[in-house]
Amino acid sequence: QYLRAQLSASPVPHQGWVLDGLPESREQVLMMQTLGLAPRHVIVLNAPDMVLIERNLGKRIDPQTGEIYHTTFDWPPEPETQNRLVIPEGISELETARKLLEYHRNVIRILPSYPGILKAITLTYVQTHHRSNAPFTPRVLLCGPLGSGKSLQAALLAQKYGLVNVCCGQLLKEAVADKSKHGEVIRPFFEKHMAVPDSIIMKILTQRLDRQDSVQRGWVLHGFPRDLDQAQMLDSLGYSPNRVFFLNVPLDSVMERLTLRRTDPVTGERYHLMHKPPPTLEIQERLLQNPRDSEERVKLKMDLFYRNAAELEQFYGQAVTVNGDQDPYTVFEYIESGIINPLPKKVP
Repeated sequence: QYLRAQLSASPVPHQGWVLDGLPESREQVLMMQTLGLAPRHVIVLNAPDMVLIERNLGKRIDPQTGEIYHTTFDWPPEPETQNRLVIPEGISELETARKLLEYHRNVIRILPSYPGILKAITLTYVQTHHRSNAPFTPRVLLCGPLGSGKSLQAALLAQKYGLVNVCCGQLLKEAVADKSKHGEVIRPFFEKHMAVPDSIIMKILTQRLDRQDSVQRGWVLHGFPRDLDQAQMLDSLGYSPNRVFFLNVPLDSVMERLTLRRTDPVTGERYHLMHKPPPTLEIQERLLQNPRDSEERVKLKMDLFYRNAAELEQFYGQAVTVNGDQDPYTVFEYIESGIINPLPKKVP
């Protein structure tokens, strides 16, 4: 009500107004619409999180005058003023990063409310250098063997933080299903159960990582890279993750998770002989196992992963190893802490 009164109290009739700082959430958008506060133009200013963090870290306040200065852009010339400047509260790297994560979660729900009147202004820096190593636009890579829980953790991260969930295998399947130009190239490899060449995978993957939502909100990638060559290719093209997690799950646990999976061919319901057994003997007798879940296939893929894992861990020197053989939400909390907090410093 106070805001409506202020916007209606313009000294010049029909002068209009410029509103900054609101709305900050979808709920505030709806409240403004209810009060009849409808803007004619909505402008979104975008900048890389790295730039925003650096700008915030440089702020200084003169406690006598309340003037705001900046160590890089607006430093006062008088030594007396310089000496009394203080660092304001709430601008640390971690606090700024948390505020940015909150902003990214909310803004994707705000923007659809203003169709047709929305204009985005992006710094040239974003368009030419958007693959920087900015630490708090999360670009997360999850590595781990088949059955380690990468897909679930990626989904949890995407849901909570608004990250784009990028599953390499799913991208390839979607390209084939859409009958796109790349999909038609991939189809023969799928039909013959052959590995898709890295060059084709990279074309599909980079297209997804270059989309505006991936650049602005960040992403969580899983299913690629699988070996050192792929990791180097990803890095050389500028798509370096800034958070890498290896989900460590022993062979016995993976075998238990995968080889006991079954599907009911009648209903399509999925079961697990240990953790989610079928309710009746009749259902149990008709259950089928996917050939890829056979003990032989699982062991083969596990062996392939661990043959490449050592080189991948060495390549991603700041990678964090997570015990994936525990409750998935405990695993998620550990991964989450590694995203919202600074990377741990490894002792040489």
